[in-house]
Amino acid sequence: MKLTLRVWRQKNADAPGAMSTYQVDGISQDMSFLEMLDTLNEELILAGDDPVAFDHDCREGICGACSLVINGDAHGPERTTTCQLHMRSFQDGDTIDIEPWRASAFPVVKDLVVDRSAFDRIIQAGGYITAPTGTAPEAHATPVPKPDADFAFEHAECIGCGACVAACPNGSAMLFTSAKINHLNVLPQGAPERETRVLDMVGQMDSEGFGGCTLTGECATACPKGIPLPSISAMNKEWLRATRKVRR
Repeated sequence: MKLTLRVWRQKNADAPGAMSTYQVDGISQDMSFLEMLDTLNEELILAGDDPVAFDHDCREGICGACSLVINGDAHGPERTTTCQLHMRSFQDGDTIDIEPWRASAFPVVKDLVVDRSAFDRIIQAGGYITAPTGTAPEAHATPVPKPDADFAFEHAECIGCGACVAACPNGSAMLFTSAKINHLNVLPQGAPERETRVLDMVGQMDSEGFGGCTLTGECATACPKGIPLPSISAMNKEWLRATRKVRR
């Protein structure tokens, strides 16, 4: 495959950025998108140019590090992570636009790399339990109703990639925050911090400068792990419950 790549290049958050055009040839349809970028970078290095900076780690769709907007879609045309997107999703001769996440709470570090430490601070605000649990308990030691267990597992799948923020017209982090709150709040181990967790995490989310949610649903559409949109409604109910309890 021969492709035309239009890649966002930016030295740092304070420097102006622009799209740069590159031609790559000999791309196999079996390559992942990141392997294709590796090929581009090898050519740039051999030519004495600065390689394109982009985030990656496990390359197995688990860590959430890979974060690219491809042709206007977070993670590209398939509902998966960028590292699991393969070049068979494109056609020979295609022009592909590659940009970083676009959100004020995710400032550009360099090129396609953004600073997502805002997510870390949201987790630090309440994404934990204080009860000492020791080693893994016996599976039946703490009975959990199956609907609650399924609900918790569904939300625990969130890998914190930030695609929800990148896809949202307002740059909202509600889907991410709701996933992290809901998977703990529904379990007995998370009960002691149930109210403080939702108040603290939502408060931290707001302080980070993320936009407001208008329930357009783009976040759930872009989520590679399928976190459902009703997760936000569940978090809002938790927030209202906690607010009323605090007021009493």
